[in-house]
Amino acid sequence: MIDLRRLHVLRAVAHYGTVTAAARALHFTPSAASQQIRQLARDLDVELLEPQGRGVRLTPAAESLLAHADAIQARWEQAELDLRADHGAPAGPLRVTGFPVAVSVLLAPMAARLGERHPKLSVRIAEAGVPQSFDLLFEGAADLAVVESTPHNPPLGDTRFDQQPLLDDPFDLVVPRGHPLARRERIDLAEAAREAWIAPVPESPCRLHVMSACGAAGFAPDVVHHALDWNVTAHLVAHGLGVALIPRLAQLTPHLPITRVRCAGDPHRKLLTCTRGGGHVRPAVQAALRELRELAPTAVA
Repeated sequence: MIDLRRLHVLRAVAHYGTVTAAARALHFTPSAASQQIRQLARDLDVELLEPQGRGVRLTPAAESLLAHADAIQARWEQAELDLRADHGAPAGPLRVTGFPVAVSVLLAPMAARLGERHPKLSVRIAEAGVPQSFDLLFEGAADLAVVESTPHNPPLGDTRFDQQPLLDDPFDLVVPRGHPLARRERIDLAEAAREAWIAPVPESPCRLHVMSACGAAGFAPDVVHHALDWNVTAHLVAHGLGVALIPRLAQLTPHLPITRVRCAGDPHRKLLTCTRGGGHVRPAVQAALRELRELAPTAVA
């Protein structure tokens, strides 16, 4: 019989990429995590890891086993739901996570609405970046996340997670109030090709969206400043240090001498809801998803 605890260690190695990272997430020592996998391999009489350079990689047998492991995890989610069902009423703790803009504009009002409509439900919000949100879901430390779609996310077909479209968040060109483009209702982004630019820091998920939008308009932006926070970007624009693409969901400091100008073609990023495989059927998660779908259309108006 397969020891599910050992199987979870193997799933963690696949998710985090190394035995050391998996051990850290599971609060094991690397040697203890390795021992769990070796014992699982002995139980099944197959090799699960093989050397690759200085590290290891999953064998075909391990990849096959993981496909079953993900299905087992989804069934376990359903089993817990069946055992703890309270006549279908949302109740208990609901742990949600998301990047800063998602928390401010979507998750905070969602939590307030749920508190009014479902008094037995306790929503707990944790701000986290996109990769960290997937980690929290995988570890069981979060039940629902709002994430930005990036090429680095798990594939939509990854059965560990259920990812669904929530909304498209357009980018506006933000310029100083006295800038010639500030008088326009809509521009072609190529008209800002010769401007100095303020862009997200390289590790930001939005960096790729900004550079891709400029590339699609036929130019590479001259990036002279980098910022992590959208309000920092807005203040740099306000001081005449450059222009920037900022998502419409971002709530900027009021009264700054800046103007948002809509862009032809509506360059945008996609936001998704994400749960663990099977986790979306829980009544509390279903209630949260309904609230998010109601909030989404007005959030980017």
